[in-house]
Amino acid sequence: MATANTATVPIIEARKLEKSYPQPDGSRIQVISATDLAVYPGQIITLLGASGCGKSTLLRMLTGLSPATAGAVYWHGHPVGDESPNVSIVFQSFALFPWLTVLENVEAPLEARGMPPIERHKRALRIIDAVGLDGFESAYPKELSGGMKQRVGVARALVVEPEVLFMDEPFSALDVLTAETLRGELLELWLGHKIPTRAIFIVTHNIEEAVVLADRIIVLGRNPAHIHADFKVDLPHPRDKKSAHFVELVDSIYRILTQPDHQDDSAPPRTYGAGNVVRPKIVMLPHTRPGGLAGLLEILADQGGRVDLHRLAAELSLEVDALLPSVDTAALLGFLRLEEGEVMIAPEGQAFAQADIQARKAIFRKAALANVPLLRQMEQALKAKSNRTLSDEFFHDLLDEHFGEEESRRQLETAIQWGRYAEIFDYDAATGKLTLTEA
Repeated sequence: MATANTATVPIIEARKLEKSYPQPDGSRIQVISATDLAVYPGQIITLLGASGCGKSTLLRMLTGLSPATAGAVYWHGHPVGDESPNVSIVFQSFALFPWLTVLENVEAPLEARGMPPIERHKRALRIIDAVGLDGFESAYPKELSGGMKQRVGVARALVVEPEVLFMDEPFSALDVLTAETLRGELLELWLGHKIPTRAIFIVTHNIEEAVVLADRIIVLGRNPAHIHADFKVDLPHPRDKKSAHFVELVDSIYRILTQPDHQDDSAPPRTYGAGNVVRPKIVMLPHTRPGGLAGLLEILADQGGRVDLHRLAAELSLEVDALLPSVDTAALLGFLRLEEGEVMIAPEGQAFAQADIQARKAIFRKAALANVPLLRQMEQALKAKSNRTLSDEFFHDLLDEHFGEEESRRQLETAIQWGRYAEIFDYDAATGKLTLTEA
């Protein structure tokens, strides 16, 4: 088994690694607090955490794609400087060159390194065969399914024979069955020693995926990102999802994700590096729609107001993490409480579940303005204008001071959905204008 001879010297090590962004007023928004993390040979490591918590940012710093604000990354004990670590990355988006064939896409990194044509051709064919793409060498990406495109991405990453393979949400864009197949194929390559890679580091938000694949699971907290817990997984492969140990580990990780301050006997306490924690001034919104929130609260009300979320997810044939955004939204609005992996509906949530459409809007509006600083700021900004109208770019710029470009856009989209539902403002997508809804 690949984890039998795990060495004590890390391949990659982060020491007091931090990431923050400067603001116009001279302050800094810290997105990753000083973090110590080591990648050891013989391990599959998964990094778990809520959407937007900083998982991909941390991966990019470990691979050298993104510079750290403070701290350092070490490669075999030496600071990473002019020499780049021998790593490859598989991204969530397939990122293939559409004008190149499968073979040419896989050969591309070898060509960039100056490898002679015959040698790179032979090596590319070997890895194409290993990932199950034999027969599709001359196909173009437009001819391939999503699963086959991701196989090309994996082959392209492996063809350079990386010492560490990094994967950023590699299966999240695929359907459930295809994702399950690719996980199994990745494990087959790893456990069968069919690839030269010495460690695999996977960013994911899927708890079961992490437990299926990993020898070690790191749970990342947020605001700012920090290592919240570190689990060792000693289950033999292939892993039985119905076994008591598997379910227990999933439940333990789930409690960590849903209870940021929960202390679990099966996980070490959260670890922080040195340095001051600077929290964002704006609360990050979970990316949910009010309709999903309503459905969750209706189910809770029907089941007596208290339910174990892991059991509920199983009943709904969902991954637990698929429910977490709706749970986070309801908790943020004060509609439910979280306790030891269970959710309990609050009186406001009970009233929302039982109300008609218009009453729900009124309850949501009151809760949103009381508990969501961004929506309160948006309402106040619109009130300050004589015509009660502002461009969405104004609010995008506001968010851009606290989040990256992509997350700023997603935060604004979510805030607009919530604000329109609550009738705090109207929004014209054609003009990008928000207008205060008059009482």
